[in-house]
Amino acid sequence: MQGELLRASQSRPPEERPKEPLRPERSRSDCPVLLSQRLVLRAPHEEDIDALAHLANNANIATMVSRMPHPYTAKDAADFVRRAKAGEIGKCVYAITRGDNGAFLGCCALEPHQDERTLEIGYWLGEPHWNRGYATEAAHVLIDMAFGTRNHIDYIDARCRVTNIPSKRVIQKCGFQFQGTGMIDCMALGGMVAVEWFRLDRKTWMSLRSWGELR
Repeated sequence: MQGELLRASQSRPPEERPKEPLRPERSRSDCPVLLSQRLVLRAPHEEDIDALAHLANNANIATMVSRMPHPYTAKDAADFVRRAKAGEIGKCVYAITRGDNGAFLGCCALEPHQDERTLEIGYWLGEPHWNRGYATEAAHVLIDMAFGTRNHIDYIDARCRVTNIPSKRVIQKCGFQFQGTGMIDCMALGGMVAVEWFRLDRKTWMSLRSWGELR
């Protein structure tokens, strides 16, 4: 599911434009706002559109996920926010933001499988925010929410391209175990790409829920 996840003012990158931190909303009872040491995971807002378009318009990201077009425009970002609000993309779609200033960093999501016992996790971060541990931190809190609040969920799956070593590292840090390989469609590349499939079961999560040994 690793996938979903520019106006005139875009002459300056979003991180250079001052903005007020967004207050977390708490309207989605089934997908609550999530807090970690450095991050706030919340629903995507219209205020995210500029930053979303700026960060997502990157072939290094689009070619590593399944459902992100490239180039990625402000229209694509606005459509993503609209569909996320309407519940058309996954079950819980989150904007990953910094807790200290509200800066938009990327997105993550949980998508249910048809068996209703399995969720799939997906995530991406803008390239300026790579190698800071944000993806692992976001994945930890999202996984804790999924297993901690949904007793019927037994498994969480994750998939990444075989060439995406950083994403594989995140998956392994969260306790996922390798299951096999396969092929998925990549919108940006217009064809199929090889991926590796990983799974985290509830029993393993319970034994690792402090995440202490995996940090």
